[in-house]
Parts: sequence; structure tokens; C-alpha cells
Amino acid sequence: MKLLRYGEKGQEKPGLLDAQGNIRDLSAHIADVAGKALEPASLEALSKIDPASLPLVSGSPRIGACVGQVGKFICIGLNYADHAAESGLAVPSEPVVFNKWTSAICGPNDDVEIPRGSVKTDWEVELGVVIGKGGRYIDESNALDHVAGYCVINDVSEREWQLERGGTWDKGKGFDTFGPIGPWLVTRDEVRDPHQLSLWLEVDGQRYQNGNTNTMVFQIPALIAYLSRCMSLQPGDVISTGTPPGVGLGVKPEPVFLRAGQRMRLGIEGLGEQQQRTVQAD
Repeated sequence: MKLLRYGEKGQEKPGLLDAQGNIRDLSAHIADVAGKALEPASLEALSKIDPASLPLVSGSPRIGACVGQVGKFICIGLNYADHAAESGLAVPSEPVVFNKWTSAICGPNDDVEIPRGSVKTDWEVELGVVIGKGGRYIDESNALDHVAGYCVINDVSEREWQLERGGTWDKGKGFDTFGPIGPWLVTRDEVRDPHQLSLWLEVDGQRYQNGNTNTMVFQIPALIAYLSRCMSLQPGDVISTGTPPGVGLGVKPEPVFLRAGQRMRLGIEGLGEQQQRTVQAD
């Protein structure tokens, strides 16, 4: 299934994308694509619904983040060896973990705001993993059983605040609008191998990132097992698994950063595309 949320900000409704690409309303079955609705029993029940029996959503509504009420937005840094190299950093021996504030979450096609005074706002296409079955001290061998599905994430990053303002990456990662998620959550059963997905990103039509999840340093089961030793994971938690090379910071001979008035377009094989316009924050 491809689950999504549609409607105005703060008023999103749950939906399903049918085989013809139409949005079907799921409001009679779940309140939101969030929390308990993402648990295995709920997803199994939803999978048995005939999409044609669901109300058809007319027009072209705004698409919100594909997961609502996110409890934790956990990110993994330097998880592609070639991205670590372009950043001038060593390949980590353990996962590098940081957070994006949940207030950064926005829809996949919403505007991305360039923070006041920023001259180093950057892009990062990433595979998102959404937890469906909670737990802690999860074994790597069955870690994928805890996954509800996968999605596209743009881990927008302000490099000065991330790297030059007294430490802790979180500051540069959590500005409002720095977490576009979606367009839809593709359930685990529809993704044959999450470690064989091409992912890419363009700015104003120029392709900067063109990678594949098969070059991850730490694969998804290892990440889930590792994180579950640091914290309990709950349904609806989102893990952003790192980015391949091609970020603006790594462009040679001079880095390239975003400015207002540009357009980012990014996607992951089988998981859909995002498109954001950059605007100056008020």
C-alpha cells in the first residue's frame, strides 16, 4: 500500500493511493497515518480493504507529510562512505545519530525556508524508515519486522549552524521546513529490498545526487538494533538513514548552497518524488 495524508496544514486526512494514482479517503478506517494505525495488525486490516470501496478524493489537494504525530525524527549521519569522503570525515565505526526537531516536518512539496542570514543551506536526499512495531533491544535478525514502511526524506541542512556554531549537528538540521517527508509511505511488503534503491536529487534541473542504498555503511536492520539500545522505538517514529554523495557542501572546487527562488526535485525508486521551492524565511 501507499499511504498518505492530504489537506491543509494541520488538517490532513488519511488517504491511500490506488493503482490508478487516485487518492482514496481512509478517514472511516483510521484517524491518521500515525501511531497505532501503523502497527502490523492495523496495516494488515487496511490491506484487505478494496480501494475502489473508498471515497475518491477529487481535485489536487496538498499532500502533507506521510506520517503524522511523529514522536521521534532520528537521523543517521555519514552513512554512505563516499559522502563521508566528500565531507572530509572518516567513515564512522558506529552509527552517527542526531535528531531533527518534529517542528521541521513538512509536506513533500511544501516550500523550504532559507533561515534568516543563512548562506549555507544544503540538501540531502535520504531513505526514510517508519517504525510500525515498537520495541527496545531489538535483534538485528528480526529488526525489519518492526518497519511499517519506507518514504522519501529531504534532510535539509544549514551547514554553518551544523558545523561552525559550537557543536551538535541538531541545530543545523532542525529549522522549520527542514524535514519534507513523503509523498507517501510505501508499506514494507511492497519494497522487495530497501538496500537496492536508487535515489537522486536535482536543484534547478541539475542533478547533484545520484546514488543507491546499496552503499550504506550501516544497513537498516543494524540501525534499528543499534537505536533500540539507546531508546525505545515507537510506532510512527521516523529514521532518516543518511545521504549519498553530491551534497552542496561537497561540490568542488567551491561548495554550492541554496538560495531563495530555487527548486529542488528528488526521489527514490518506487517511493515517489518530492519538489520544493526555496523561499526566504520571514
